[in-house]
Amino acid sequence: MLDVYAFATPNSIKVPIALEELDLDYALHGINVRKGEQKAPEFVALNPNAKVPVLVDGDLVLSESAAILVHLAEKTGRLLPASGEDRARVFEQLFFHASGLGPAFGQAGFFQRLAAEPQPIAIERFSSEARRTVSVFDGVLAARRFAAGDAFTIADIAHFGWLWRREFAGVGLDDAPNVARWYAEIEARPAVRRALARVDALVPAA
Repeated sequence: MLDVYAFATPNSIKVPIALEELDLDYALHGINVRKGEQKAPEFVALNPNAKVPVLVDGDLVLSESAAILVHLAEKTGRLLPASGEDRARVFEQLFFHASGLGPAFGQAGFFQRLAAEPQPIAIERFSSEARRTVSVFDGVLAARRFAAGDAFTIADIAHFGWLWRREFAGVGLDDAPNVARWYAEIEARPAVRRALARVDALVPAA
């Protein structure tokens, strides 16, 4: 049994989606980041960076969603090509997400919604970058069914997380028809729907 520490966040959702796609049994433990539970000593002992998600697989305690996705794919031999150009394309998209789309979405949302004082230059900078990265991804999907080619991989799972929470960043898909098509297909996958239901259930009722 695998243990996952997560909340209803863009990075957290990636891990349950992968586990559902891979048919792996797991226990999901809610860490309410809205209440600061990620800063509790017992959680920091798992991840000194005080962020979700965290995967516990036997003696391995692993943080960083992309690293967890790679570990699960390599553990099962699924969702990640074993070699060659197809594998390289998956990592290309993982790194594009981790260095580009994900941070841009996160910062855009922070400065629009959470900053103590308005910061117009930061809002413009990161909102523009979020829209730009979506446009780049739209161009990728103009030539591919999925993020890295013809097959669904962990690259799709990585991108899905922040696009699932795109409203936080103030990003829409009206100008990204290929991303919209891709998103609808991913969201409709049974494993993705199961993961979304489990993660949404972690949020306390208002």
